[in-house]
Amino acid sequence: MIIDMASVKNRIDELRDALHQHNYNYYVLNQPEISDKEFDDMMYELQQLEKKHPEYIDENSPTMRVGSDLNKNFTQVYHKYPMLSLGNTYSEAEVTEFYERIKKTINEDFEICCEIKFDGTSISLTYENGSLVQAVTRGDGEKGDDVTNNVKTIKSIPLRLHGNNYPPLFEIRGEILMPWKIFDALNEEREAREEPLFANPRNAASGTLKLQNSSIVASRKLDAYLYYLLGDNLPYDGHYENLQAAATWGFKISDATKKCTSLQEIFDYINFWDIERKNLPVATDGVVLKVNSIAQQKQLGYTAKSPRWAIAYKFQAERATTRLNTVTYQVGRTGAVTPVANLDPVQLSGTIVKRASLHNADIIEALDLHIGDMVYVEKGGEIIPKITGVDMEARGFMHGEKVKFITNCPECGTRLIRFEGEAAFYCPNEATCPPQIKGRIEHFISRKAMNIDGMGPETVDLLYRNKLINNASDLYNLTVDDINGLDRMGLKSAKKIIEGIEASKKTPFERVIFALGIRFVGETVAKRLAKSFKSIEDLEQANLENLINVDEIGSKIAQSIIEFFSVKANQNIVENLKNAGLNLEQSFDESPNKTNKLEGKSIVISGVFKHHSRDEYKNLIELNGGKNVGSISSKTSFILAGDNMGPSKLEKAQKLGISLLNEEEFLELLS
Repeated sequence: MIIDMASVKNRIDELRDALHQHNYNYYVLNQPEISDKEFDDMMYELQQLEKKHPEYIDENSPTMRVGSDLNKNFTQVYHKYPMLSLGNTYSEAEVTEFYERIKKTINEDFEICCEIKFDGTSISLTYENGSLVQAVTRGDGEKGDDVTNNVKTIKSIPLRLHGNNYPPLFEIRGEILMPWKIFDALNEEREAREEPLFANPRNAASGTLKLQNSSIVASRKLDAYLYYLLGDNLPYDGHYENLQAAATWGFKISDATKKCTSLQEIFDYINFWDIERKNLPVATDGVVLKVNSIAQQKQLGYTAKSPRWAIAYKFQAERATTRLNTVTYQVGRTGAVTPVANLDPVQLSGTIVKRASLHNADIIEALDLHIGDMVYVEKGGEIIPKITGVDMEARGFMHGEKVKFITNCPECGTRLIRFEGEAAFYCPNEATCPPQIKGRIEHFISRKAMNIDGMGPETVDLLYRNKLINNASDLYNLTVDDINGLDRMGLKSAKKIIEGIEASKKTPFERVIFALGIRFVGETVAKRLAKSFKSIEDLEQANLENLINVDEIGSKIAQSIIEFFSVKANQNIVENLKNAGLNLEQSFDESPNKTNKLEGKSIVISGVFKHHSRDEYKNLIELNGGKNVGSISSKTSFILAGDNMGPSKLEKAQKLGISLLNEEEFLELLS
């Protein structure tokens, strides 16, 4: 059969153009024109064509947006135009001063372009002949990191531009952002794994962009707004007009951008967005004012650190004053004690605030808090209320006693301890401290652990108060009669809970390890442990050396595991769970398909697959005695290569002479 190569190339180009357009419609315009299924079908067809015809591979194909799991150090790149910082102002008087200085210096009519100041991480993108060729972080202003592969995963950044009226070579700058919704979900996941939380979306976006694994970057769903063009052949002298042109080329430009011709218009813009920004899906922290004419910008010039033709007006953090009534203390499942300020209700950022975090003893001491003080409350990162100061002038003779951090647990009375190098105080009484007991059981039943249907924190509290459970293993002794008739519990609810508990006995070994609530052992670490130790007995008997030989486990996690299993109460719980019939060993031996065909082989998985998911292939490799590894080295036995294998990984495999097996060949090997 003769293949018409011209037709193949035309079809590839046609699919790429269509997919670029549909990406733009969905992620920039928010106006999808086809279903997800239609989009996926087109993407699959393009992947197959590119696989069969590697001579037509394009670095900016829509298929490249999935990212690669290749670890690759970032290289430093000097900026063609330095990325200077802007001068900041917090007052209308300084905005007026800026405006009047511009007016006096250029002595002619001028316009000010007002833009939302997005609170993310700065990026510089270079396009050549309509294609993205490089993405560089701000760095120190003179040079930054080349993060092109990571930026290609951000679907609101075009890989190929629309139309043909763009300059042949230009740079466009903007802000990489993590939307609030993604940020909240990411922190929820990190909290479940007992990992440190990101302080705000800016830190999360910056940290994500610097990850070595671009496939993880792709999963974080970053967004981007672009706000400044640089180059020798820009279409207009007006900055605003250039941005509108860039929008037609496929860039995401904020529709809040506006030209103003008077000081009053500027203040109206600032005042409007100081309130309306709370409705935006991404974080903002001010307004940027720029002289619109590029010719006038050149006339005004630069200082050593910033342009004279632009300034950033920073919004004041919304702050309210209210009375501190009491300080109470919460105990978490790990025993960490958190102080909470109880306040007179006050409105802040659209919500009524009655409580605020005080974080730890050091912060309480630094604030010099007294009961009855009038305190300043702000929303940290626009989310969590916190006390930032005390109105000392309002403190009279009637203020109460100085707030001092408690010395004993508010729940069980045990003397608190503080570990060296940590800010928090802990209650060491794991055995009988109620919130620790209930917290551990709540973790055990949670969706990512045992996922026991019909149970939640309220049910745990009810069963605990009625002395039916005191640890997770007690759940497996419950009967329908125990639960039926309790407060708000009928026969139907009782049966559902018992059925959920019974079904949880089939939960895989790695999730049971996670459910135990060992400090620092999140989902990923639990999976590593389950694959490295055949049973819970092996894990209990593991020493420090055994544990730190497992990927991703250091001495801190290893020591925590050893300490957990050294506690008699924990040993009893594990023994009871074993007797209840939970899955406390690897289940691979039960599979009739288990073989040793891959024994001694280290295998890298790369690309997109159609027969099985990557996780399923990882399980198949382990089921047949092989070892999954994340990066290519001289010790790699072969690569299981799907569609869209990254060009850098392919190049390294060829250089080291490592063979590639496609899905069909791999499955044939195991059959």
